[in-house]
Amino acid sequence: MKKLAGVLMIVATILFIVGIHIAMKLPPSPEPTLRNNYRIIFFHLPSAITSFTAFTVTMISSIVFLKKRDVKWDIISSSSAKVGFFMITAALISGSIWAKVAWGSYWNWDPRETTVLILWFAYAAYFALRASIEDVEEKAKFSSIFAIFAYVTVPLSYISTRIFFSLHPSTAQIGLKIGVPLSMVIVSFLLMYISFMIVDTAISKLELKIS
Repeated sequence: MKKLAGVLMIVATILFIVGIHIAMKLPPSPEPTLRNNYRIIFFHLPSAITSFTAFTVTMISSIVFLKKRDVKWDIISSSSAKVGFFMITAALISGSIWAKVAWGSYWNWDPRETTVLILWFAYAAYFALRASIEDVEEKAKFSSIFAIFAYVTVPLSYISTRIFFSLHPSTAQIGLKIGVPLSMVIVSFLLMYISFMIVDTAISKLELKIS
């Protein structure tokens, strides 16, 4: 499994480098306020997609744990949540930078910004809950229940721009020239996520055996 993680990381790195190289060769945006700043999408969108994927895995793993009571599923759940939390933090920061350029302010209480912030706090609370419980079984049980309810913030964040008026741009506006390198970067992020999961779950299982 360690070899697989290494191979995935190599492939991810190659895809990332090629995708970013192509992205840097694209012409500036015709929008005078954006120009070259639109390229932040090549970091922002992959971060957001990877975080949503990771939180989905956390939710599914939590359900499986509650059904089977096998701690390995809690390990998968928490490891995936680590990636999700890191990536949604990256998406929040990069999105705020883009908002400053496009809208003139780092924070505008746009529906997407607001719901993602709620999501961020929900999973921050998830880790706080895990840190507050010492017993392995109890920690797994309560954090799994919490993760299932916290997942509501993920689809809420996604559909927020469809429910409410939002300044947030739609991905439907992305053309082929941007879409190809962007897809390469998204795949590279997802491969990095899988690679991290393989390594982190292996380390967590080893720590559990030692303790």
